[in-house]
Amino acid sequence: MIHCFSGDYEMAAMCFDMGFYISIPGTVTFRKAALLQELVKRIPLERILIETDAPFLAPVPFRGKRNEPSYVHYVADKIATIKRLDFEEVARVTSQNAKTLFHLP
Repeated sequence: MIHCFSGDYEMAAMCFDMGFYISIPGTVTFRKAALLQELVKRIPLERILIETDAPFLAPVPFRGKRNEPSYVHYVADKIATIKRLDFEEVARVTSQNAKTLFHLP
């Protein structure tokens, strides 16, 4: 897993070639995060993980406040909007990605 990814598509593609997942942080919800949002459009959902890296990088509407795991749904919702998918689909696939990566039941 590449934690708190902030690279470009070419870097993401190299990570995928090595078998990594890309973890998308709360910054994807920021108004000026156009580069990260464009990246999210391009990368396959099957290679995305979602994170809320406490205590920093809280998603909108909590930007500037202490981040916490309960905010992860804001990141998933933004990914769904960007990729024009249902929230439930994003939640299902990214949850399965985490289960696969971490060998969870």
